[in-house]
Amino acid sequence: MSDQSRSRGWDSSRSAAGDRNPWLVAVIVSIATFMVVLDTAIANVSLRYIAGSLAASVDESTWVVTTYLIANAVVLPASGWLSNVVGRKRFYMICVALFTISSLFCGLAPNLSALIVFRILQGLGGGGMPTSEQAILADTFPPQRRGQAFALYGVAVIVAPTVGPTVGGWITDNFSWHWIFFINVPIGLASLALVHWFVDEPAVLEREREERLAGGLKVDWIGFALIAATLACLEVVLDRGQIDDWFRSGTIVTFTVLAAASFLAFIPWELSQDDPIIEIRLLFHRQFGMAFFTMLMIGAILFGSNQIMPQLLQTTFPYTAMLSGLAMMPGGFAMLIIMPIAGQVTGRFQPKYLMVLGLSGIALSMWYSTSLTPDASFDYFAWVRVYQTVGLPFLFIPINTVAYDGLPANKTNQASALMNVARNLGGSIGISLANVVLTQRTQFHQSRLAENTTPTSPIFQSTLKALTNYFVHHGAAPSAARGEALGLFGQLIQTQATILAYIDVFYVCAVAAAVMIPLVLIMVRRVQSQGQMAVGR
Repeated sequence: MSDQSRSRGWDSSRSAAGDRNPWLVAVIVSIATFMVVLDTAIANVSLRYIAGSLAASVDESTWVVTTYLIANAVVLPASGWLSNVVGRKRFYMICVALFTISSLFCGLAPNLSALIVFRILQGLGGGGMPTSEQAILADTFPPQRRGQAFALYGVAVIVAPTVGPTVGGWITDNFSWHWIFFINVPIGLASLALVHWFVDEPAVLEREREERLAGGLKVDWIGFALIAATLACLEVVLDRGQIDDWFRSGTIVTFTVLAAASFLAFIPWELSQDDPIIEIRLLFHRQFGMAFFTMLMIGAILFGSNQIMPQLLQTTFPYTAMLSGLAMMPGGFAMLIIMPIAGQVTGRFQPKYLMVLGLSGIALSMWYSTSLTPDASFDYFAWVRVYQTVGLPFLFIPINTVAYDGLPANKTNQASALMNVARNLGGSIGISLANVVLTQRTQFHQSRLAENTTPTSPIFQSTLKALTNYFVHHGAAPSAARGEALGLFGQLIQTQATILAYIDVFYVCAVAAAVMIPLVLIMVRRVQSQGQMAVGR
């Protein structure tokens, strides 16, 4: 390998493809990713069915999701270090096997407690996969082809949440919730077999692992404990805050204090370590730090919108879980079309400008979503979802190109771990903030709308009289008709307030995306495209 190639951050000896076609490796590592992300989306749809089957409340059943996210958050930041110590291929196969076996036991769980335990194990397995997968892609593909590889991988990451609600609704309606876990078993077994046969462990990685272990295994237990406590406690706060009324709850206050204290202790400790569990020094690289922050923000917008759209359709509009999933599916098909195009153009245009294009698309689509009305049709929601997703490929692929550009080849595992932390943490923050804005603004709009329903309002009185006469003409007694008219008024106010609150959420997402545009233009350095991508100096 030439010094020029080495300086551009790619070493062909680290490729996981060996003498095989690298695209085969890209397809294989995307299989397990699709399984993990799809399973998360399916589980959200099926919570009510799980609660009813296991004699638990809906509130208790949310721990099925919360504990998975906590386990995911705990293992994800350390997965880069674990991959280096255990061996990248070996660690990846352990994670796939753990996820597959845990899925089987989740489907067989006799009660909620057992299901939660197996979901924790499932989260540990699922959280370790993305780091190895993205590191494999970054090492297997040279910079000028890396965008296309991440485009293929991005199909699994972004399309799976889109089709998840539809698949989940169909499975739970036609079979039972157990099958949302059972379907992972054959996919996981196939993934294990394909990885074993077609994905190599490069000799250079094995030598690095042996050198690391030659002087004895030094584990940064304190760093691991601090980051695990930080992310686990933060996940509890974000996922349970709205349910437990935030800081009016002693539990939420306690977990917030623990998260803050652990994080404040974590930073100086990791900076003082020669072999830290998380290489946070990478965040001080201008390119990588900006990519991390942008991924955090995009994760918040993407997961926040993914959460509230089905929620909107299934609460304010009379859509079933399956029908709401069908309304979101055109966005997934749009992604399938746009993703390869984005992969092709990433190597030909400056990543920062493609990121601006993607952010502009998200901002405009979220702004368009504020045109929501109470009589919105299925077609409206389908097109809204298309508009919301077409800009995403022009973000995820360039962000990954920027993130790995210029980094030492032996830092790809640690970089992958941090980028996945950014996406998942951003997603948790986005979902939590979306629910906070939704709840608070619903209350605000409801109180403002109710101000106009007073006995002294001529418009209110005339409308109430017309509605009362309507119900009388349809067979209701005069006294009952007035009550039905008042009830309809209350229902209309609640519906209008909820729709206005969703509009506010879309507005916040649009502003957040727009604010990121100048930051990307200022902070992301130019990348020269001359056959291979190199950092512009």
